[in-house]
Amino acid sequence: MLERHEIEAFLAVAEELHFGRAAERLRVSTARISQTIRKLERRVGVPLFNRTSRRVELSSVGRRFEEDLRPAWDRVGDALTRAVETGRGFAGTLRVCFTGAAGGQLLVGVTELFRERHPECSVEIREAQMAELMPWLRDGVVDLALATFPVDEPSIVSGPVLVSEARLLAVPVGHRFAARDALSIEDLAGVTLLGLPDTLPESLRADRTPTVTPSGRTIRHGRSAATFQEMLTMVGAGEGVFTVGASVRRYYTRPDVAYVPLHDAPPLQWGLLWRADSATARVRGFNEAARELASTP
Repeated sequence: MLERHEIEAFLAVAEELHFGRAAERLRVSTARISQTIRKLERRVGVPLFNRTSRRVELSSVGRRFEEDLRPAWDRVGDALTRAVETGRGFAGTLRVCFTGAAGGQLLVGVTELFRERHPECSVEIREAQMAELMPWLRDGVVDLALATFPVDEPSIVSGPVLVSEARLLAVPVGHRFAARDALSIEDLAGVTLLGLPDTLPESLRADRTPTVTPSGRTIRHGRSAATFQEMLTMVGAGEGVFTVGASVRRYYTRPDVAYVPLHDAPPLQWGLLWRADSATARVRGFNEAARELASTP
């Protein structure tokens, strides 16, 4: 396998046909270039250049070697340039997904601010169902996902908290809890708590569907739902209850579901997620726009 400095030295001498000029171009000594070419010729087994006191020329083997090597080396350079542009530049497409109507509205606002700053970047917003969120992110279907926290995954980065909202309990409209002004987390011990899909991280499922109350009382778990609308339908059908954010009152009014505040529950937090190996300039820029928009009074 050729080393990078060997390829660069050979191609520089092949183009300049002068060891000194090739050395100046690569900012190394002429002796270094001569040593590199001699070493390369020993590996090949024949001279790559015909040298006289007046001129340097490619040998027949050197000419063929240069014809075969240069296109491949140019492709390597092009690939590196594209990678750098993807990592550091903003031109291209950024794919972002959300779950829930409130999340979609937030992303629309972030996208408007981001496009003002980086009009060369196209933003595609997609809705993901609960079961699709993490697979889309891990498989590269999307670059960013707006989701609830906490997400403790080794390959996933969580951005700053963008939104905090009170937690409510979604219950059937005819349930005994529906008439209450507020509930306690301890009340979960007396009902069946519906589950999230197992494609979501354990850290998130433990937060939204705990197994015990703060005092240690067991919380009974029911079936899991793959989508949020499916979850609310199961709640309305009396199969169980589920914890939601306060925004559902505005976006998911249903005749069969009531939303009751959980007065002692911590707030539900939302933020952006992305893969640790894809923190490009576009990803960082969108996250910064989201942070600024969320902090605007």
